[in-house]
Amino acid sequence: MPVLVITGTGTEIGKTVVTAAVAASALAAGRSVAVLKPAQTGVRPDERGDADEVTRLAGPVTARELARYPDPLAPATAARRSGLPPVRPHDVAEAAAKLATEHDLVLVEGAGGLLVRFDAEGGTLADAAALLGAPVLVVAPAGLGTLNATELTARELRARELELAGVVIGSWPTAPDLATRCNVTDLPEVAGAELLGAVPQGTGGLPPRDFRTRAPGWLAPRLWGTWDAEGFRRREGAAQDG
Repeated sequence: MPVLVITGTGTEIGKTVVTAAVAASALAAGRSVAVLKPAQTGVRPDERGDADEVTRLAGPVTARELARYPDPLAPATAARRSGLPPVRPHDVAEAAAKLATEHDLVLVEGAGGLLVRFDAEGGTLADAAALLGAPVLVVAPAGLGTLNATELTARELRARELELAGVVIGSWPTAPDLATRCNVTDLPEVAGAELLGAVPQGTGGLPPRDFRTRAPGWLAPRLWGTWDAEGFRRREGAAQDG
């Protein structure tokens, strides 16, 4: 898995923190890691972006952005409004492939969901993943409404013949409600893929040393962690009827 594309089912669901957790776990396992953010939106030139946040939390990773736009909008819209050149899928694929020659693992963190547009021609993160032949990890919220968005994302990946690596819950609450607990069982079923982790709510606020120590415990062995999906389901999931 030299390149792993990380997408979400929407915005503000913990994608950057999950990316940092994967990076930290891979680093702890002895891998060299690069993080590529194709399009950073809603951030001024002097502000820290998502790739910087991954570096702060995870440790010594190579961080790269391809473009930065000031408006907090979809990349294609933000590029158009700013008058700056858009990022295109082949730009993402070329940058990730180059980083993969120099690192054991390249994490490509998208903006929002899988089909958010990069350019006026409709290029998306899914197109970049296809050019790379890379698996896609889906970050999903824990609560009510997540099943529909996760299944739609999984269906789109299958329609494009892209590999769905699995699903990670981006922010697991300290007091999950019934829908959230049921989703532990239902998410992998609707996605047709394994649940590969659950990152506790608020972990982005941990001191970096603590974040790096704890990160492998939030992710399954496939993501260089120690998290046990079945144990989590028994402990946190809702009891099944019948």
